Amino acid sequence: MKKCLLGCVIVAASLFINSQAQAQVKIGTFDEQSVLGLMPGIQKVDTLLQKYVNDSLKPEYDYEMSELMRMDSTFKKDSATMQPGTRGIVQKEINQHKYKIVNWQQYQNQQVQQKEDELLFPYKQKVYASLEKIIKEQKYTHVFKGDQLLVAPPSDNLVIKVALDLKLKFPKDVEEQLRAQGLLDSSPTNTSASQKPATKPAAKPKQ
Repeated sequence: MKKCLLGCVIVAASLFINSQAQAQVKIGTFDEQSVLGLMPGIQKVDTLLQKYVNDSLKPEYDYEMSELMRMDSTFKKDSATMQPGTRGIVQKEINQHKYKIVNWQQYQNQQVQQKEDELLFPYKQKVYASLEKIIKEQKYTHVFKGDQLLVAPPSDNLVIKVALDLKLKFPKDVEEQLRAQGLLDSSPTNTSASQKPATKPAAKPKQ
């Protein structure tokens, strides 16, 4: 009997703990690209990337190509009179230039990605500082990427909350949808009443 009672107590306790844990779970969704697209000045990143390709990567490609052609031409002319050790060193350098040219697209993509990460860093720093603050203040326990959670209420879309926290401007059609759902009204920055200074009551005339 005691064992049965103890078992019931343990089961009841575990159910209570599970229900408490479930009650504390709060799930949100977040998509980095959606917020970055709203950041002021973000459009210049594409311009800077194109400039980087034209001013840095293209000259580098032209140099690699010219060096490959020069060294290959010299090697074909002088290889017969070269010492074996020298011939091996020159052949190795030629192969290095050739490998870089053949795999240039992959190399360029890697360099552009690194440059993009560098240019986006200050924007991402602001976004994730805001996201971290919201998660902490509003006690979110789980945050999923937007494309990995099929169903979630709009109020738990942390893209909206981060954008509001950073005072970013939504496209007009998106803003209208958010207002229709009542999501912008919850933010002091979007509540017209909060932007108007309180008016003092008119003074009563002296008797």
